[in-house]
Amino acid sequence: MNHFIKHNHTTHTQSFLAEAQGLELLQQWVDKTQAQIKLPKVIEVSEQQLILTHINATHPTPSLQQQLGKELAKLHSAEHSFCGLENDNFIGLNPQKNCISHNWGEFFWQYRLKCQVELIEDSPIQQRFSDILHSAQVNLTDWLNQNCKHFSLLHGDLWSGNVMFDQAHVWLIDPAVYFGDSEADIAITELFGGFSQTFYAAYQSIKPLSPVYPVKRNIYNLYHYLNHYNLFGISYLSACQRAFSTIQQDFT
Repeated sequence: MNHFIKHNHTTHTQSFLAEAQGLELLQQWVDKTQAQIKLPKVIEVSEQQLILTHINATHPTPSLQQQLGKELAKLHSAEHSFCGLENDNFIGLNPQKNCISHNWGEFFWQYRLKCQVELIEDSPIQQRFSDILHSAQVNLTDWLNQNCKHFSLLHGDLWSGNVMFDQAHVWLIDPAVYFGDSEADIAITELFGGFSQTFYAAYQSIKPLSPVYPVKRNIYNLYHYLNHYNLFGISYLSACQRAFSTIQQDFT
């Protein structure tokens, strides 16, 4: 059997261990929900190396895009009693802080948006974003709680590069798992493109999006814009500024 080997060239010694735990948690709930989604098997993991099963990747057919939508909706439909996660993990190359919570709005405000704002190195920008975030805290957290029906297991970094297809299967890779609002996973699918309308139609045939999803999409994707700004720099700043302007207008 062919293997795929990843080597850790970062200072984050726990990143592969967290990735392996995320894959195993997803596999556990894929099995429980009988969702037709595949995860690469962890063959070996250490701080320096992660060995996974190899995927014979090809371009997705419309039927596989449809399968992805339906099976992801099945996974998201499983209800969980808490949001967050017991252990910290990673979102790309940045740490992703977690805790066990029953307050989704507060969790997302503190452990997603606030944590990313605190990573910003430019002091005036950090202060500006922090001021808006604190002004919006009560209204934003209440609104997110009111508009989250239940907690789902999230892939956490579900852009198109983290979905692969072989001739017959859908594969999810590189997770940043936690429990939360399923629409946070759908929001990031729109961030960098790559998901067809067949996918969205199939997903909504099982789990329709909420009427306020367009607003939630802007809030949830702010987390990823902030993460990319912190990782890759100023080209993502304008997207962060637009999202914060929306939050300031709607929630302060």
